[in-house]
Formats: sequence, structure tokens, C-alpha cells
Amino acid sequence: MDLYSNVSYRISKLVTTHYSTSFSLGIIAFSSKYKDAIYAIYGFVRIADEIVDTFHDQDKQKLFEEFRCDTYRSLDRGLSTNPVLHAFQKTVHKYNIDREYIDAFLHSMELDITNTHYQRSLYNKYVYGSAEVVGLMCLRVFCEGNDVLFRELVSPARALGSAFQKVNFLRDIKSDMDERGRIYLPGIAEQSAMTDREKEKLESEIEQEFQKAIPGIMRLPVGVKNGVHSAYLYYSALFKKIKKKPLSELMKRRVRISNFTKVALLIQSYITVRFLR
Repeated sequence: MDLYSNVSYRISKLVTTHYSTSFSLGIIAFSSKYKDAIYAIYGFVRIADEIVDTFHDQDKQKLFEEFRCDTYRSLDRGLSTNPVLHAFQKTVHKYNIDREYIDAFLHSMELDITNTHYQRSLYNKYVYGSAEVVGLMCLRVFCEGNDVLFRELVSPARALGSAFQKVNFLRDIKSDMDERGRIYLPGIAEQSAMTDREKEKLESEIEQEFQKAIPGIMRLPVGVKNGVHSAYLYYSALFKKIKKKPLSELMKRRVRISNFTKVALLIQSYITVRFLR
């Protein structure tokens, strides 16, 4: 079982490194004791996201329901023949990750199968389930059973997850519209109703959430602080580029941060965190 579990974690790492260079760079900065668990969480999240975003020629609802059942079965059994789910269930049990977070995440992912736009109340629930709870899962790992620290950092962790997701919405606005027919500007149902004013409203929310998140980042354990802070710097840099561009330009091309800049931000984060320590 140890061999199988180790291979399962390695597969989750492979999923992470192939799908997200920015996220992988952040994990590199973590102490080794945290890495397997974070790879396991990302691997689980990535597979669920692939089902609803990529498998267009398949019955997504059926595939997703199978994935949901397999997830809960693995949690109940403490085992899965799906290596990504096996690594995830081990992480859930080891760090006592709340089942409610998993429920909320799967619910938000399922919404993407049929929903093309979101009114504000459902939008908030979607962001909570698709992003904030992922941050809370990671926070459970970071706090290693320290419930007092966990409770104190819940609010900034949720704010950071929400800000990251909303930056993603603006960065991916073209592909979301062209490939998936979705609009992630709250209250906007048609492309013709998308304006720079709506973009600015979302940017204002992002700025407030970043401000709320940064004190929490600085209270994280030393072994993860640099990695999370580097992710914050990456998304802040991405956000600054997005803010400078009108909506019409974002609809033409995706804003990117070069790999060289990502590495530079990781180094900058290391220096900043070391100095603040």
C-alpha cells in the first residue's frame, strides 16, 4: 500500500506540473512535508475541472456523476483504484479536510455543465465552491491540526482564493466565451452587455480581496509562506496587466506572465518573506 500511495502522489504531482507552471513554481517553495498533500488536492481539482471544461464530445453529466460517486466511495473506503482520487482521499483523512468543502467544490463544478452565466447570489456560491474551498483545503494542510490558527486564517484564505479565481475569469474571458459559452461577470447574461464598467466592478472586488488576504499570508507557517506569497505576487502582476487593458482587448488575446517573470517573482517572494521574518 505504501508503494501504491507513493505512486498515486507522484501521479498527482505529474498532473499539477503539466497543467500549471505557476502553481507548480509555488509548490516548489513549500517545505517537503506539505508538497504531496497539495499536489493531491490540485490533482483532484484539475480532473474535475477537465470533465466540465474539456470533454466536449462526451456526456459530461454522466462522466461527472461517475467522478462524484468515485470520490465519495474513495473517501468511505480509504482506497481508490484511481490514483488521483487515492492520493486525495489520503490527504482528506490525514488533515481532516471538511467534507463540506468537497461537496461545495463538486457542486460548483457541476454548475459549469449547464450554466452559461451567473446572477450575483449564485455567482458568490460558485466562487466559494470553485475557489475559496480549495484554499481552505490547502489551509487545513498548512495548519497541520492547529484549529485555532485555521479559524483565524479562514477569512483571508477565502479572500485570496476568490481573488485568484476572479483574476482567472478576466484572464480567460475570451476562451470562456469562445470555447465554453460562459460569462463570469456577475449579472451579465449576454456578450453584448459586457462593458468596461462591469470589468472595473470586478477589479474593485479583486483589489479589496487582495488587501484582505495579505495579512493572512504573512501569518502562515514558515514552510509554506514563501510559496503562497509567490502565488500572490504572480496573480498581482497578472492583475496589473489585465487592469491596463480594455475588455475589447481581453476578448482578443489572453494576458500572460512569462516563465522568466514567474521565477523572478519567486525570488522576490523569498527575499520579502525572509526579510519580514
